[in-house]
Amino acid sequence: MCAAYFFMFKALLFLFATIISISLAHAQSDATEIPEDVHQLFPTATRVGTAHTDINVIPVYQLQQLLGYVFESKDFVDFIGFSGKPVNVLIGLDTQGNFADLAIKKHSEPIFLHGLGEQSLRDFIAQYKSHNVKERFVVGGKSHVGKNATYFDGVTKATVSVLVINDTIVTSALAVARAKLDGFVLPSTRIINPDYFETLTFEQLVTAGYIQKQTIYRSEIDDLPTEVIDAANAFTDPQKSIFSEHFFGFLSLPIVGKNLLREEEYLRLQESLKPGEVALLVLNTQGFSFVSDEFIPQTAPEFFRLSQSAFTIDARDLDFYSFYDPSFKQSMPEFETIKVLRIKSQGGLSLDQEMTVSISLPFSPRFMEQDEHLFNHTFLLPDALFMENPEAQQSASVPLWQQLWQSRWLELSITLVYLVALSLFFGFQRKLMKYTRMVHVVRGASLLFVLFFIGFYAQGQLSVVNIYTLLLDLADGFSIEVYLLDPVIFVLWCFVFVSLFIVGRGLYCGWLCPFGALQEIMAIVAQKLKIRQIRIKPKHHKYAQKLKYVVLVGLVATSFYSLTLAEKLAEVEPFKTSITLHFARYWPFVLYALLLLGLSLKIHKVYCRYLCPLGAGLAVLGRFPLVKLLERRKECGSPCQLCKQKKCGIDAIEQDGSIDYAECVQCFECVVTLDNPNLCKIDKYKKNKVQTRVKNFHPVRAE
Repeated sequence: MCAAYFFMFKALLFLFATIISISLAHAQSDATEIPEDVHQLFPTATRVGTAHTDINVIPVYQLQQLLGYVFESKDFVDFIGFSGKPVNVLIGLDTQGNFADLAIKKHSEPIFLHGLGEQSLRDFIAQYKSHNVKERFVVGGKSHVGKNATYFDGVTKATVSVLVINDTIVTSALAVARAKLDGFVLPSTRIINPDYFETLTFEQLVTAGYIQKQTIYRSEIDDLPTEVIDAANAFTDPQKSIFSEHFFGFLSLPIVGKNLLREEEYLRLQESLKPGEVALLVLNTQGFSFVSDEFIPQTAPEFFRLSQSAFTIDARDLDFYSFYDPSFKQSMPEFETIKVLRIKSQGGLSLDQEMTVSISLPFSPRFMEQDEHLFNHTFLLPDALFMENPEAQQSASVPLWQQLWQSRWLELSITLVYLVALSLFFGFQRKLMKYTRMVHVVRGASLLFVLFFIGFYAQGQLSVVNIYTLLLDLADGFSIEVYLLDPVIFVLWCFVFVSLFIVGRGLYCGWLCPFGALQEIMAIVAQKLKIRQIRIKPKHHKYAQKLKYVVLVGLVATSFYSLTLAEKLAEVEPFKTSITLHFARYWPFVLYALLLLGLSLKIHKVYCRYLCPLGAGLAVLGRFPLVKLLERRKECGSPCQLCKQKKCGIDAIEQDGSIDYAECVQCFECVVTLDNPNLCKIDKYKKNKVQTRVKNFHPVRAE
């Protein structure tokens, strides 16, 4: 007896050990090496599946359970960022459409690479984690104008970049959700037209297609498998020609609901529905019904299916007639079963798109197995029932660049007014230069406006990066939408490009460049503090002027080799540190910008004169202006050197008195001096001309 118990114990122990070993082996077979970036998105994953062939996504599993999908945004969208290149985001999406996590795979946005730093970008995309792709995301909203929106903090100084990244994340995630997840359909841009109504009978509603009729004839069943035929015969009389007949009508459509229901019944229905929900009336008039004898109110009918774009839509009984008898305002066909089904707004049903209603016939293909055969009825409701949704149409059809232009209309308007005023000032400058005080006031006001409004507020500082980005785009394929993403920059570049060929580079460098204005303000401060200026010798000055052209050529050449490297080298410009980021940056960049401004106290606009590659590029294009506004007199340079020595801080007047338009910033100081007899020395020289003594003159001695 003991031996038998001992044998049984050993057998049980062996069986237990076998089960454990099989379980461990199975677990090991489900565990594979997880790529590091995938592991960061799904920390609990044990294996990854094979990439899908229809769309480029990788399924991620925990043993046999599907956790979600990992994909790169570049495979679905190619929205161009501020750098002119798309941003690639690695996205993890779980089976419910929630963002598991996100990571930046690759980007070229200069504001993050060489300005604010990568952490600010990572902080921005981290906001999407655990949010559902169905949510409406609003980035940088100043006020919460809607309850159904999810508001994310933007990134100061990187508005365009984060808006493009938001579009990239949401659009690519929606593409995956619609292809792989349940409950996602293409959003509609149309809504029910509440005013579309005409009095119609039930038969007329059916004829017009507002109410759908599905009749399943017995002849349709005769060609089906034997198991299905047997199931059909069990439910209905096989001798009847009609197996089943149903009517489907969306009571949420005014032309259906108001024609069928009495007024108080229609109002009761509206009160029973939440915003966005849809009510579907289903009538079974004969034969097999869409509900079983065991149907429980407020649940989904057993034998009814509603689907759209291959996604099943949840439709549950509204329990509308449990305590109320149907109250119709017109005669209805005799029905055996009537239900009003509720379709929630989250179901994603779009009434204006094609949909399918199905009657499900259950059958048993084999013993202890259950299956169903679907009798499908696909239809599309008439277009007349719907109208364009102004809000959806605007958000869907308006490109990002247009949205940015609309949101920055005030900045654009003020900038355009200034550009018009500046054009008029230049156009009538010959008549205005005699008003010395007025010109100086305009000049000072312009410097302050350009620095604080165009520079610090509107972020309208142009950069040499714009030049070689344009050259690369022309080589690779030009897209104007990249430049339209910053409306102020775009308008300024258009204005500057035209003005270069008319009056030269001086209009921008002297009247539109924020950092140039900052340097000139430093020069004014130096003058007020009586800081002694350093005068560069003419010979050294000429050589130093060529340095900025060397910097320009080097940057452009580098950009064709590596745009990233060229953007790093473009830090020779202090614009990003001083104007864009307001000196809130890593200390070496701040020190460099402050050093240049400190030198500007001793050397007038030292950066503009010797280092600025943007100024060099503008000088090349504007070397031969159509109009030379700066008047000269024959005495300028010979004998008078007043303007060259005392008035021209930029040192753009040649020894002979001519103007070097490639270097001149057109501050008009020389013209103001020339038109003011109290300042110009030429007229004084003429009035006080000393007579030359006659040689060999001997006075006559008086007798």
